[in-house]
Amino acid sequence: MKMNRRGFLATGAALALAPSLALPEAGNKILRIAPARQHLVGASYPATEVWAYNGQVPGPQLRLRQGERLRIEVENALGVGTTVHWHGIRVPNAMDGVPNVTQPRIAANGGRFTYGFELPDAGTFWYHPHLGSAEQVARGLYGALIVEERDAPAVDRDLVWVLSDWRLDGEARIRADFGNPMDASHAGRIGNTVTVNGVLRDGFAVRAGERIRLRLINASTARVYSLSFEGHEPWVIALDAQPVAPHWFGRVVLGPGMRADLILDCVAPPGSRHRVIDGFYRQRAYELLKLEYSDEKPLRESFEPAPRLRANPLAQPDEARAERHRIVFGGGMMGAMPSQREHRGLFWTVNGKPVPEHDHAPLLTLGRGKSYVIEFVNETSWHHPIHLHGHVFRLVSRNGKEVLPRQFADTLLMDPDSRAQIAFVADNPGDWMLHCHVLEHQASGMMALVRVA
Repeated sequence: MKMNRRGFLATGAALALAPSLALPEAGNKILRIAPARQHLVGASYPATEVWAYNGQVPGPQLRLRQGERLRIEVENALGVGTTVHWHGIRVPNAMDGVPNVTQPRIAANGGRFTYGFELPDAGTFWYHPHLGSAEQVARGLYGALIVEERDAPAVDRDLVWVLSDWRLDGEARIRADFGNPMDASHAGRIGNTVTVNGVLRDGFAVRAGERIRLRLINASTARVYSLSFEGHEPWVIALDAQPVAPHWFGRVVLGPGMRADLILDCVAPPGSRHRVIDGFYRQRAYELLKLEYSDEKPLRESFEPAPRLRANPLAQPDEARAERHRIVFGGGMMGAMPSQREHRGLFWTVNGKPVPEHDHAPLLTLGRGKSYVIEFVNETSWHHPIHLHGHVFRLVSRNGKEVLPRQFADTLLMDPDSRAQIAFVADNPGDWMLHCHVLEHQASGMMALVRVA
């Protein structure tokens, strides 16, 4: 039996799209955050109590066009405070969703906050809380934000797979062991059930000869995915919403918070079945789902090469003249973990110090409009997806080897005992979080603040 299913069986074969936000044209669009119930693992098990945006997990899929303005009113009907962070979007600082840094928390039991900002970049983004994230995201608070290009490539379908995992008991209830020291000091809260768009499915229906733009979002709090597509070689056309030269290296690896856009050409014959395998964790590979071909006649017999997307309007860092800094991530089990007598519940460090969640003393103060090269050093035995708010950076090197061609991203997955250099222009003023997107690591010490002034 597959390691992530623990006896749960999917009951549907076709994978549906997450619904888009269907709201009146007049006035603000509304996201209402409240408890809900959802059949994560099929109707033969009780519906699971989740936390949801507008009653669904994932939340409504928000689709706009590059250059348009998003305006969303958030109403919090939970019994705890929350916020909404727009992951990967270069928003004004006041819209970034970090409590006590960019905004007050949205109060429990009826608090409201309105987010409004323009969308400078096209691509695949997502939204989630930035308060109590390790629990709130694990309970279901996340959704896709898709910003369409003005000249989007021609495809037959444009689909989103939001990948998430859940820690469920035998009755498909979420286990409430959030923040336990074992998870926090090791790899984070890795669940036992993986869903795509909020449901455990066996199959994804396709037709021979169709071209699909498949947008992948890793909304898990800790799980890293490494997806391979048996019998297919999809083109990767964007990473973290930033276009790349179309390519395929046999798999696509996504740490928490990361995204990838693929062009999936359905080249197999009608009626065939092909597995999508997640093989990131050694000896724990499992089948995510099957591509299930209908018996229909192919739409086409051949495909043009995947198109290259137009680059987003990003400032190009001057690496030769950039000011340089070094940030060291430490701690965790099998590492230089902080003393629990002094720093109870903090297991990770940034430049030798454990940082309480949303501590507000800046680690770095950067000059607005200047170029910077920052070396990240992972001195731990664990993977860390390092995410920078408000900016997009260019990967310069890994472990001393130059990365060519340069690739832009907002989240960098660092291997254990590794180092990497990034370069960016500090062109978005404000106080911005820099943290590990394994959300238990973020909450237990691996978070810092970068000020751009």
